[in-house]
Amino acid sequence: QLDQIIIHQQVELLEAILGTETSSKYEIKNPLGQRVYFAVEENGCFDRKLCSPIRAFTIRIADNAGREVIRVIRPLRCNSCCFPCFLQQV
Repeated sequence: QLDQIIIHQQVELLEAILGTETSSKYEIKNPLGQRVYFAVEENGCFDRKLCSPIRAFTIRIADNAGREVIRVIRPLRCNSCCFPCFLQQV
């Protein structure tokens, strides 16, 4: 049973040195610090640069054997209160 998770984003050296944003990678750990899942965000460089907070993405969460267990998809949407039908959704 997993009733709590800890999520750590892995920072890549290129991202830290150049200040560019690359596709995000995460380790998902149990309370003992053992990795139980890992996640990778998929999107384009264009999305990360121009649409950062509202960008479209797909996050694939896999177990330690590499089998995908969850896929989270967020399409590009407007974040304006003037257009509530276009607000973010996952």
